[in-house]
Amino acid sequence: MKDIANIAVITFHALWGKKEENLNRIVGLIESSAKRGADFVLLPEMALTGYDDQPEKQLKDKMQFQEAEIVPGPSTDRIAEVTRKYGIYAFVGMPERDFPTRRIYNSMAVFGPEGLLGTYRKMHLPGLEPHWAARGDSPLIIQTPWGPVGCAICFDTWAFPELMRYYAAEGCRLYINITATAKIRGKYLANTNIEAGVIRDCIFVASANLGGKDLYNDFWGGSSVVGPGQDTLEAHYYIGGKYTDDQANQTKVNITTIDLSLASRYIYKGNPLLKGQTDFRPDIYAKMYEQLEDQFLIKRR
Repeated sequence: MKDIANIAVITFHALWGKKEENLNRIVGLIESSAKRGADFVLLPEMALTGYDDQPEKQLKDKMQFQEAEIVPGPSTDRIAEVTRKYGIYAFVGMPERDFPTRRIYNSMAVFGPEGLLGTYRKMHLPGLEPHWAARGDSPLIIQTPWGPVGCAICFDTWAFPELMRYYAAEGCRLYINITATAKIRGKYLANTNIEAGVIRDCIFVASANLGGKDLYNDFWGGSSVVGPGQDTLEAHYYIGGKYTDDQANQTKVNITTIDLSLASRYIYKGNPLLKGQTDFRPDIYAKMYEQLEDQFLIKRR
């Protein structure tokens, strides 16, 4: 299994509702990153179309509904050509239309050296997203020469650490986080949770955020790669910085080289003082969540 990887995280100003223009820029940025040696290229949540909802409109009239594509489709076909040509992995946010149900999902299209690998559908929908998006219900881990890699979108990371912990427990040393985090979310939501995840699970977190003005939201930008350093239990910024840094919202490719052998995932490995058992105790957590599930079912009745 490889340890050394080049990661490109792209802060991207999506032009709201202008899918073709965004797609041309996305393809160009992926190709440029590949020529610079990137193994993994991340573009933000909803990079293909822009993010903002128009709450006053019916679903059929919303931009996300009108621009959503079945996957595979025209946009993913173009991106897949580039990842096949250069033998790289890419992660791109887009609205996805499910063929059987016609539901729309806030999705991450995932590509590899073979082309399209699949989509991850965002599980947790904040703010106005339920106006147009359905909730996904499945994690996505892709297998790479660097080991398994886990995929998540924004609110999945900021408010629900269960997904990151699941991926880390499954052996992921790299966590892909594409986001659309706007200034209305405050200054601390993003980086506090990135750093906490790195420290808690001892894995690398690569994040790509929208930057600049969408339809009405202003997005922080600040794409970064954060992971364990050589100091114990500290989060090191390998590239990029805080979402709130000056000029962090400018469209920019941040590319860096990381050593995944530093992702110790120590709480998921056998502890000799516990006769080889792990500090992580999923059997206990499962019982706790079963109890919560029963309580929530009763409350919904």
